[in-house]
Amino acid sequence: MNQDKKFDLALVGATGLVGREMIRVLEEQELPIRTLIPVASERSQGKEVFFHGKAYKVVSAEEAIRLKPAAALFSAGGGTSLEWAPKFSEAGIKVIDNSSAWRMDPDKKLVVPEVNADVLEAGDMIIANPNCSTIQMVVALNLLHKELGIDRLVISTYQAVTGTGVKAVKQMELERSGENVEDPAYPHPIYQNVIPHCDIFMDNLYTKEEMKLVHETRKIMGDDSLRITATAARVPVIGGHSESVNVTFKKDFTLDNIKMILRDTPGVLLVDEPDKNIYPTPLEAKGNDWVYVGRVRPDESQERALNLWIVSDNLRKGAATNTVQILSYLWDKGWLSPVN
Repeated sequence: MNQDKKFDLALVGATGLVGREMIRVLEEQELPIRTLIPVASERSQGKEVFFHGKAYKVVSAEEAIRLKPAAALFSAGGGTSLEWAPKFSEAGIKVIDNSSAWRMDPDKKLVVPEVNADVLEAGDMIIANPNCSTIQMVVALNLLHKELGIDRLVISTYQAVTGTGVKAVKQMELERSGENVEDPAYPHPIYQNVIPHCDIFMDNLYTKEEMKLVHETRKIMGDDSLRITATAARVPVIGGHSESVNVTFKKDFTLDNIKMILRDTPGVLLVDEPDKNIYPTPLEAKGNDWVYVGRVRPDESQERALNLWIVSDNLRKGAATNTVQILSYLWDKGWLSPVN
């Protein structure tokens, strides 16, 4: 549909880590974008952002709305999304939001295209992009859940500092070089350390990041009966997030059956030859869109249970790529307003 047509696109948070990654992914995907409208905070307005070799000046959110793009990708934090996403949508601009602002809103769709793109409708004006650690896990588990029925998940994440942002990357680099960190992103050193603390602590003693894994997974998979518990840790890594996931199924399985399902799962690359020391690592995942799965083995302490090691680049499939995939889906469906 929309052949030989183009559309205008706003990018809110264009100068941040994820915003810059979105630009790279948009260039790779070669969507028919006529004009990119980069939006950022007041201190960044007037700066230039390059897209396909062309310079675009960063503008305010008000100016972006006035220019009436077909869609806006948001990656500027929950507060910005809560304030501005409704204003964009009221102007007829479809919003795909990468913050946590709308994910659990019962009136908003939470989408990973390989898993549940079919929930989207033409009238959806604000679409939520899930948390990075949730995205890679549900991609890996989607067909397994359909075939065998997941009963319980026990998740441990090992999350890259890039998930926190530029400030965290700077903290790690300063610590590594032995320099003083005046405004750290974390309450403890991250270089040569592991911090079992992602996001804020909640009243139930879990962190917000851990509870995102619980609630978002249930919403995306459309199954509130899933039993899920999680521990999220921050590690001194740049390349991507890693997850150790213990899955208990409702049906029996064989290891051959599990591997066959994983090989057939869209977006998943099975990397599992432990006798050759071949398994996924964040360095391998950095810079591409695969969800890598390895260390596939039965849980010998529990019936119908399995252990998986899941790795993906958190800035790409965990954020930028998933957002662009949603955008591409909307365009393919003819749900974005083209320009001549």
